[in-house]
Amino acid sequence: MTCRPLLPGAGAAALVLAATALPSGSALASVRASGPGTPASKLSGAPPDAASGAPGAAGELALQAAIRAEAGGKLGRFYAARGYRPLWLENGQIGRPAELLLEELGEADLDGLRPGHYDPAALRGALAAAQGGDPRAQARAELALSRVFVRYVHEMRETRDVGMTFVGPGLEPPRLDDEAVLRAATAQDLGTHLQTMAWMSPHYLRLRDLLRTALARGEGEEMVGVIRLNIERARVLPPASVRHIVVDAASARLWYYQDGRLAGSMKVVVGAGRTQTPMLAGYVGWAVFNPYWNVPDYLTRDSIARKVLAGRTLASMHMEALSDWGDNPRRIDPATIDWRAVAAGTRDLRVRELPGPTNSMGKVKFVFPNGEGIYLHDTPSRDLLLKENRHFSNGCVRLGNADELGRWLMGAAYRLPAPGSAPEQQVALPAAVPVYLTYLTAAADGDGVALLEDVYGRDGRPRQVAAR
Repeated sequence: MTCRPLLPGAGAAALVLAATALPSGSALASVRASGPGTPASKLSGAPPDAASGAPGAAGELALQAAIRAEAGGKLGRFYAARGYRPLWLENGQIGRPAELLLEELGEADLDGLRPGHYDPAALRGALAAAQGGDPRAQARAELALSRVFVRYVHEMRETRDVGMTFVGPGLEPPRLDDEAVLRAATAQDLGTHLQTMAWMSPHYLRLRDLLRTALARGEGEEMVGVIRLNIERARVLPPASVRHIVVDAASARLWYYQDGRLAGSMKVVVGAGRTQTPMLAGYVGWAVFNPYWNVPDYLTRDSIARKVLAGRTLASMHMEALSDWGDNPRRIDPATIDWRAVAAGTRDLRVRELPGPTNSMGKVKFVFPNGEGIYLHDTPSRDLLLKENRHFSNGCVRLGNADELGRWLMGAAYRLPAPGSAPEQQVALPAAVPVYLTYLTAAADGDGVALLEDVYGRDGRPRQVAAR
């Protein structure tokens, strides 16, 4: 599986993830048709003028005083920081954001949660009471909306063990405190924040929509179960507001995100069924220009040794043999090696391909610490990127456009060295960037849903993921 060994040094800096706003322009955001600011008088059945509340500055002051009296703990600190101004009410009216929240709570089963867990009837009752204009009733409705919203966000972000290995701090979704959840909601229009579910990954939103489609079409248990499993895998991914890379080994594609939007995507070649790309997350910390390719043990045994026994030379394959896997190995004369023992698997041997235009790593590789010896790298084998099924590598990720990703990762620091220059030139990134290698087998198929081939056999089809 591996493309080992890992390079020493250049450790990646920690990055603390935070849920912030996702602009409505994101290509993968799930946006409902209704816009923010629509009066929500239909929430309680009251006519629009019944939701007017106390008019003018006096009414606002009365509402702020009521919120101050009702709010406590973390919720109280959030409202105190904003002068006890309401988040959900505007000019004494409960608007479209409250309706959006109720709609999302009504679909909480798509998130593996139970809608009744949030007592929507009690919430609607509080909203109906607020329509009469009493500041205390409005304050109670305001705080009830915030409490339910915070609980919903926390529970949506709670992850299960889906086989993802996290290498480094801050890669697992952090449990944000109540204030952080609410502050993130104020970073942009609240309605947009809710419409786009900006606290979740775009991949999560895509799969959530696929599950809605599958349920509406009456798809079978296998389809629904696999989509729910995919949703759990996507739940560990960060929102688009976090600068990060996602590689999906099922579809053999890569995406990278920044500032709440999709910054780019490309095809990749990933591990074959025998040499799978693992599910792991780490920090890309540096680039290596003019890299060697360290041949995996099984390829040295099953391919290189047999070619040498058949008459090929290491030099003709642009390779060399080394004494060990350490940082300062010595070269070994191929004539002194017992190649029959290597082919039989009774002797371990390190072989590496020299830098150059035919090197399997191409011009550059991007390294992140992990125990699997996996990294992202350029490739001279462009023909494989044209195939629909791109599962051919030894576990590492071959990039469709290494230069494009390099410029995004490094900016002006991304400069390819001249041909024939020194090998293994390590350049640290300006800042470490999280990369998530995942496995998402559900995809859109016209107006319906399809399951990609389970190349790695990880879905365990058929399988059903129970509600929480």
